[in-house]
Amino acid sequence: MRIAPALLALTALALSGCGGLRPLYGGGVDGPVQTMLSGVEVAPIEGESGWLVANAVRDRIEATRSGTPAYRLDIKLDDRIEGLGVRRDDVVTRERRTLRARYQLVELATGQVVLDATAGSDAGIDVAGSEYATIAAEKSALERLSGIVADQIVARLARYARAAEAK
Repeated sequence: MRIAPALLALTALALSGCGGLRPLYGGGVDGPVQTMLSGVEVAPIEGESGWLVANAVRDRIEATRSGTPAYRLDIKLDDRIEGLGVRRDDVVTRERRTLRARYQLVELATGQVVLDATAGSDAGIDVAGSEYATIAAEKSALERLSGIVADQIVARLARYARAAEAK
């Protein structure tokens, strides 16, 4: 079993080259990512999906909210439901709900767009015999998608903050 120590030594050597890796949220509340995120104001978004996404983003970035905002986050949503499974009698049996977001991070001091990106996800929905059950499934899918899109947006903002700090 001389291979195991040699493999362990080789793995340790390979990982030692990863010295440039740093935690994204390194520095905690006083770190560059949290400092930037705490200065982001989320602009209102129209509709139920807008309300859900805006609240989900706020929940993720306002944990350390302090002072005057330095950035505004503008988000435009595209929320669609499409029928996928159709029986011979033209009754839809499966739907796909898609939520896409185009967002821009605007520096308030200059009015300059410093980040322009997209996020999105989709969910399958079984269309039940009950209209109430189908509506409930569509709303539940929207709530899940709003959280997923918010996670993507905040992760991208955090990467932007880390990259801006490295410059």
